[in-house]
Amino acid sequence: MTLVLFSLGVYTAATGSGLACQAQWPLCSDQLIPALTINPDFIEWFHRAWAMVTGFLIIGVAGWTWLGSGFERRTKLAATLAVAILPLQITVGAITVTLSGLVPGGYTVSTHAAHLIVALTIFTLLGLATIWGGGRGNARLLRVAAGIAIAGIVASALFSRAVPFLTYAPPAQAAFYVTGLAGHLGLVATIAYATEAARNRYDGLDAGTAGTVRALAAGSMAALVGTLLLGRDLVLYTATWQQINLVALGVAVALAAGAAWTLRGVDEVRDGTAPIGGD
Repeated sequence: MTLVLFSLGVYTAATGSGLACQAQWPLCSDQLIPALTINPDFIEWFHRAWAMVTGFLIIGVAGWTWLGSGFERRTKLAATLAVAILPLQITVGAITVTLSGLVPGGYTVSTHAAHLIVALTIFTLLGLATIWGGGRGNARLLRVAAGIAIAGIVASALFSRAVPFLTYAPPAQAAFYVTGLAGHLGLVATIAYATEAARNRYDGLDAGTAGTVRALAAGSMAALVGTLLLGRDLVLYTATWQQINLVALGVAVALAAGAAWTLRGVDEVRDGTAPIGGD
């Protein structure tokens, strides 16, 4: 739901629908529900409706971690932090669509950047809650996470404005963020599983190797986040910025591939128990 919300937000902004609803929030052109046809008002309203449902589900996930059994403290903390910063995201979103309305100058680069960064933070926290809440990792999951990271970053490059493969139209922009966030989540999982590697005794993955994997994945994540920021109109996208964007994409792919290459010798996970001799 959060991943789809992210892409809906990008699509809404790219079509200019964020300026619809007569710069009103929470009403839309003096209506609670606009005409249910594909038009800027409906696109903006649908984005808000999806965000509202997703927000309640985020709260529900946090409650589940506290009321359910077997969840570790870190899982509860990640889910709770996502809820804690959710009001900030709602506030920034409201400011963004009130162009010279309730908040003068709301539709600006700075508010767009804040909206994107806070949304990415919530998405990352939910990803960690999912990863940590899903039980102990293993070597196979670690390799899969690295593979998803590479696939997501490469796919995002095809939709990116830096690569002249497709016109960077609203659908391509939404696809860029879906694939880019998938790659981001793969990197988050790679770091999380590699952190547990020594404790879980993955075959062929000692503390030093795990540290290398974490460092490579973290570097790839930093470069990928840079491309996600450049995917919006936060700078005047000149030829120089396009080259910087291409370099960032290349670095993200190379470092993610390096993490996957480092894991090539990792086998199945051991259960951590000592074998019984004499039988």
